Amino acid sequence: MKPMSLIDKRTLLRTWLPLLALMATFVFAPSSAPACDLEKKVRKYELENGLVVLLLERHVNPTVSFYIRHRVGALEEGEGLTGTAHLLEHMLFKGTKTIGTKDYRREKKVLDEIRKTGNALDLERLKGEQADKKTVERLSAELRELQTRAKGLMVDNEIDRLYTENGAVDLNASTGQDLTTYHVSLPANKVELWARIESDRMENTVFREFYSERDVVNEERRQTVESVPKRKLMELFLATAFKAHPYRRPIIGWPSDVSSLPIDYVERFFKTYHAPNNTVIAVVGDIDPAATLKVVKKYFGAIGRAPLPPLRVTTEPPQAGERRVELLADANPYLLIGYHKPALPAFDDYVFDVIDALLTRGRTSRLYRALVEERGLAESIDTANGFPGSKYPNLFVFMAAPRHPHTAKELEDAIYEEIEKLKREPVTARELEKVLNQFRADLVRDLDSNRGLASKLSYYEAIAGDFRYITGHLQVVESIRPEDIMKTARTYLTSENRTVATVVRKEKP
Repeated sequence: MKPMSLIDKRTLLRTWLPLLALMATFVFAPSSAPACDLEKKVRKYELENGLVVLLLERHVNPTVSFYIRHRVGALEEGEGLTGTAHLLEHMLFKGTKTIGTKDYRREKKVLDEIRKTGNALDLERLKGEQADKKTVERLSAELRELQTRAKGLMVDNEIDRLYTENGAVDLNASTGQDLTTYHVSLPANKVELWARIESDRMENTVFREFYSERDVVNEERRQTVESVPKRKLMELFLATAFKAHPYRRPIIGWPSDVSSLPIDYVERFFKTYHAPNNTVIAVVGDIDPAATLKVVKKYFGAIGRAPLPPLRVTTEPPQAGERRVELLADANPYLLIGYHKPALPAFDDYVFDVIDALLTRGRTSRLYRALVEERGLAESIDTANGFPGSKYPNLFVFMAAPRHPHTAKELEDAIYEEIEKLKREPVTARELEKVLNQFRADLVRDLDSNRGLASKLSYYEAIAGDFRYITGHLQVVESIRPEDIMKTARTYLTSENRTVATVVRKEKP
């Protein structure tokens, strides 16, 4: 290796010393200095209604990041009702009884009529070929007329406007298999504004434009899934890998389900799973924790709990043989390989985090170096641990695109060769240390922003039941040895435990 110059050393020190100091402050502080320990700095409260609140004071800049995590996703949806959680994400931007309306008393009368007409139309359409066409046409016309009237009584995008006018950035939401998330960052003097808006959304969301929004979601699906072979392949892949567990269902929902989602069911789903006793909030930034907690209690504390039904989730049976599926499409070849594995906090899940970094993290990673640079078999290659969710046993996934003229089969065989090396050849100390340094650097980056901290704190509190997983994760990873990696690879990365999905170019007639 070429010796490092004095200038290089100085550059390295200038870059890393502040970061290492930050890491020491938040993570590796000795027990004698609890004030410098992240776990001690985070203040956790549970309100009487079950809402969990995480507060972290950071006076780096005059901003605050807010994350709301509801412990609900596609998992909680029933058969024939896929897409409910994702549709709700859309609904929560439509406003409340006081936000997004010109006159809610008048608007509610029209919304009640829309609900009655929409329900009747759905029931008639569900008859399929036996549906009365004239009835469908009449109810459709009535619904369009009522929707036009309702449109005149609402204010479009008022939640977005309120946030934007008050300096918000990073306003967004997402729905996954396990969680639904809403987040935003605001100036430090807007904490009460955030609390007023979000508590109002939690308690008083109005389902405006419900029936038209179902059509919007199906159009979203057409553009982002049906028209994108890789995403369509992923959907097919998950439905093949999981035969019983709900992880097999698409988050965006099946078109026929979304088109007929009953408004009454979606509202019940919202009131049940978006309740405070199923929610984690993280507030990180330029705050006074005591004053912030007072604001949170003022606006969220009076919202009632909801009885959470016991979640019955089918256990995925052990796979007993390779599964393969193909997608014919006018697209370049693409390859997915997945292996069933345990969920966190199982030790093997930590090991797979290391395997993930070892195989595809950076240009010097094993698969990138061997299959992209040296052999030229792949245009791209990546791995992912914990897919498509983290709450239940999930998949370790390889995602790769072959480089012309090489085939997906050639690339697949080359991946298996690298997997076999994992099983029989111990990872070198140098490789393992490199991976550990990557994890340490990632942690530093996460701790260096309000948004990163709020995201991590709320995520692990909601998924793992304890935000301390952030620091505990690194401690476990540092204990992993080469023999652990070999054992985990031998246990799970087997032919009988894998699912393979490929895009195959459709032959032109």
